[in-house]
Amino acid sequence: MTDEHFMKQALKEARLAYEEGEVPVGAVVVMDGKLIARGHNMVEKLNDPTAHAEMIALTSAFSQIGAKYLPGATLYVTVEPCLMCAGALYWSKISRIVWGASDEKNGHQHITRELSPFHQKAEVSTGVLKDECAQLMKDFFADKR
Repeated sequence: MTDEHFMKQALKEARLAYEEGEVPVGAVVVMDGKLIARGHNMVEKLNDPTAHAEMIALTSAFSQIGAKYLPGATLYVTVEPCLMCAGALYWSKISRIVWGASDEKNGHQHITRELSPFHQKAEVSTGVLKDECAQLMKDFFADKR
């Protein structure tokens, strides 16, 4: 399976968030080539500012494998993680982080341009299906105006 395949799964989650009136960010966790967890933003639904797609997917993945670390796993997320989610990814010891669209306003890079907040062993890939990921965000905020 390719990065594009799994990012399409994250986009499905982002569309669910959109339909629920949430900022459309979706995430999936993959281990050994299998999707083991999904998540999308649930901030409004849960009335919880920490209920980001990445956090939901990570919690589900920990539960699925019965462990607090995710070595060998990859997180696919439609939008660049914020600093909070980057910290959670650091502590999860996830091996790889892949995102689609950059987030110039709220992404972790906005705050930490010189220093990566991810675990030093984590591989980071960006820009996978970035146009589709960015368009979903643009459409959501245009609908809100």
